[in-house]
Amino acid sequence: MANITPLLIRNARVLLPDDRFEETDVYLENGRIARIEANLTATENVRVIDAAGLTLLPGVIDPQVHFREPGLEYKEDLFTATCACAKGGVTSFLEMPNTKPLTSTQASLDYKLQLAAEKCLVNYGFFIGATPENLPDLREANPTCGIKIFMGSMKGPLLVDEEAALDAIFSQGDRLIAVHAEDQTRIEERRQLFAGRHDPAVHTEIQDNEAALIATKRALRFSKKYQRRLHILHLSTGEEAELLRQDKPEWVTAEVTPQHLVLNISAYETLGAKAQMNPPLKYPRDNEILWQALHDGVIDFIATDHAPHTLEEKSRQYPDTPSGMPGVETSLPVMLTQAMAGRCTVQQVSRWMSAKPAEGYGIPNKGKIQVGYDADLVLVDLENYAPVLAENLATKCGWSPFEGWELTGWPQYTIVGGQVVLDRGVLDTNVRGKALTFV
Repeated sequence: MANITPLLIRNARVLLPDDRFEETDVYLENGRIARIEANLTATENVRVIDAAGLTLLPGVIDPQVHFREPGLEYKEDLFTATCACAKGGVTSFLEMPNTKPLTSTQASLDYKLQLAAEKCLVNYGFFIGATPENLPDLREANPTCGIKIFMGSMKGPLLVDEEAALDAIFSQGDRLIAVHAEDQTRIEERRQLFAGRHDPAVHTEIQDNEAALIATKRALRFSKKYQRRLHILHLSTGEEAELLRQDKPEWVTAEVTPQHLVLNISAYETLGAKAQMNPPLKYPRDNEILWQALHDGVIDFIATDHAPHTLEEKSRQYPDTPSGMPGVETSLPVMLTQAMAGRCTVQQVSRWMSAKPAEGYGIPNKGKIQVGYDADLVLVDLENYAPVLAENLATKCGWSPFEGWELTGWPQYTIVGGQVVLDRGVLDTNVRGKALTFV
């Protein structure tokens, strides 16, 4: 890699690790945060960014995305997705295994890592997908952030919903297991019950709160049986949050998406199938309980579950419409807008989107603005609001469920490993991130 030009960020309002904001300077050298102090002087070979009026936050770590490469590049690819990441202040991501081929062997993991090294503007890590047959790979494949189990909402080899197969996976090895917790048996029963309904809102009735609760209880049971590190992906229901409030071992974590916090079943009225995702958007009551669980630490962090589909696919008649929506480009502004509206604080948003994902997945030297930490940073504008416009999006699918929303906290600069990848709206597509390490 070529030498990285040292960078001095002046006059920013900096979020420090003790949750204080301080107007100070931050000096970046060799991809790390070298100094944090006021009135630093720049030598001639140092690039200077005057960040007056901007807030410096740790780069976002998005711990659940579907970037569609290899095999589904017509929806998204690693290059377009990481352009979207850079525009959204996401400096690292963890990507899911439901690509073609599936990421379920060392060879397929190696291939994805090779593609990422060539294409990704930000840092990257990958899950290995559990099948009923690949136990050796689940124990030995490296480097990976963890094992992904689809307990429901999946067809083909990645669906693991039999007791014996789940028991075998939880009982062997010690790496983190992340679960998509929906009960496939209940979903299939309810598909029959609601057959013939073409309103996309029926998706929420088919994959209902009970389907999620059954599976989360099941995952908790196996986790407790073997004291196995468990992460519950995209928690969507108040029932699951209340379960974890009562019964959450210290080795269990959970996440929520911005869309499950700020959207609900009413979104189908304006978005149609664009609002369709797995697990589905639920009810206003669920929004409120999930927010409270996030505030109380019952839910540990935020992920987008970025899962793009084309507008053509989304315009079909339900149930012939795919589930999923893009999110990396808007997640930080959505959450910072909630902070400015009094729903939470900017410090909490940063903790939920940076420090806690780094902690939960054992990613060293990321998630805080601290001397010695990696220089993955984002300068955001909390003074102004601007709408989400389809024509401004970098994601290949070209749409967002938040189109028309007036948001603040839009990234002005995104810095990955000390390199400026976003500069006032302009991407440097020559920047490349690095493979994440997990300890």
